[in-house]
Amino acid sequence: MGDMEKLAESVSSLQAAFEAHRYICSEEIATAVFLAYQLRKPILIEGPPGVGKTELAKTAAKMFALPLIRLQCYEGLDESKAIYEWKYGKQLLYTQVLKEALGEVLGNAKGFRESVEQLHKFGDIFFSEEFLEPRPLMKAIKEEDGCILLIDEIDKADHEFESLLLEILSDYQLSIPEIGTIKAAAEPPLVFLTSNNTREISDALKRRCLHLYIPFPDVDLEQRIVAARVPEIPPALQQQLVAFIHELRTLDLKKMPAISETIDWARTLLLLHADALDATVVRDTLNVILKFQEDIDNVKGEVTAITAKVAK
Repeated sequence: MGDMEKLAESVSSLQAAFEAHRYICSEEIATAVFLAYQLRKPILIEGPPGVGKTELAKTAAKMFALPLIRLQCYEGLDESKAIYEWKYGKQLLYTQVLKEALGEVLGNAKGFRESVEQLHKFGDIFFSEEFLEPRPLMKAIKEEDGCILLIDEIDKADHEFESLLLEILSDYQLSIPEIGTIKAAAEPPLVFLTSNNTREISDALKRRCLHLYIPFPDVDLEQRIVAARVPEIPPALQQQLVAFIHELRTLDLKKMPAISETIDWARTLLLLHADALDATVVRDTLNVILKFQEDIDNVKGEVTAITAKVAK
């Protein structure tokens, strides 16, 4: 049994492996990754920004010791940026070479028909894999020993782009009109798709994936995450800052503080040599956990009350 198989032989072994790489996950998350690995199915991870969706794929790549190939989605993304593109410059250069050696190429061809047939043979060469520039999806398919393919923020791409993904998500292959079908190597990629729920994902794409929703963690889980990522933080301060973050998430904010911001705040408070939360240090560092000035202005008036509440 290989190292990957040992890591993924049970949900508990996977969960322990994630924790060893400082990604503290729930049993539900570990179960979803376990099933994705065992069933060789893509996993669609939905949830608010900053709850660890992208980090889950990045940690899985480290854990399984596989290369991470990432496709960042955006509006207008198409196959030339996601799958492949022809090397037009190289094709043009070879065409020029062909023109200069036209007599040699045509050889003893007689008449127009034979000349065209002879040239067609070279036309096929121009549309071969040698002239392809692979993009993330094709790179993932061609990885001989497998990889982690992260298709990040699929909800930012257009509905039309989702249809380009269906073949690779169901059959781990790509069809190129000029060449044919390129199938995955013996070890297909383990595919993670993430979505921040800014739009509905199509039923066709969802049918091809396992589904996982990652919400904001509860207090206990977030404390464990902070302890894993910032182990030197004093326990009392860790409890207070996590409690403060959870109080903020009950307010009407434009952007809730994410787990990444909780971790950044913990590191910030350490740098400022804070032993406990007080209203002054909180006001001075609100810009670390809140990203909109409107939110900062609204929270400033609540800082004294929230700080006193979490310090009890």
